[in-house]
Amino acid sequence: MALEDLAETCGVEPKTVERWINTARVPHRRHRWAAAKLLAADETYLWPDVLETSQERRGRANRSELVEIFPDRASVPRELWLRLLSEAQEHVDVLVFSGTFYAQTQPKVARMLAEAAGRGVTVRLCFGDPTAQAVEIRDREEGLGGTLAAKIRSSLTYYRALPDLDGCDVRLHSTTLYASLFRYDDDILVNPHAYSEPASANPTFHFRRLDGGTIAEHYITSFERVWAGAMPWSGAEI
Repeated sequence: MALEDLAETCGVEPKTVERWINTARVPHRRHRWAAAKLLAADETYLWPDVLETSQERRGRANRSELVEIFPDRASVPRELWLRLLSEAQEHVDVLVFSGTFYAQTQPKVARMLAEAAGRGVTVRLCFGDPTAQAVEIRDREEGLGGTLAAKIRSSLTYYRALPDLDGCDVRLHSTTLYASLFRYDDDILVNPHAYSEPASANPTFHFRRLDGGTIAEHYITSFERVWAGAMPWSGAEI
């Protein structure tokens, strides 16, 4: 690739790119990410010095990834949900069983997700399969009286049009859901589940992925595992 092309993508001068190559200078994080994306390579492959193996350094990075702790999901400000979705540039990933509250806190959520896809964001929504045993078990554990499957079907009605849009994908999973996940680029809200407690009553952690940190990536990888085994939903059957 020509130096000029990489420089233009990263928003720097070609001379700066030359220094990255000839003097092993490590670029600013946003320039590394832009270059890594363009070259389809991990930034630590391009700049191995970024990968700090020191346990002390990793511990600091992990602690720094924690942005805020909310005592329960209801305490997460509506403005935060709206801002993260509105500002997402690359990824919006959601993993829930029903996620009823997600549309309630963002009444225009389907339109907002469609707009995100329109600006190039990859939108992936993963709901529980209403017929799955895992849904039946969670319903029983939380004492929902057989309503969880109905909640999932009701929630899906908000997203019927999304599977037809480029950049939007909706799937149904049948896994045990240990935590609801809401990822927006490098930010991820993690809502872990405690036995017999509704998701809304459990704490929510806001993490932001940082170089050298492992916590945000841990949950992002967990989403990928569930997503890989989930079944596509066309928007027709509910």
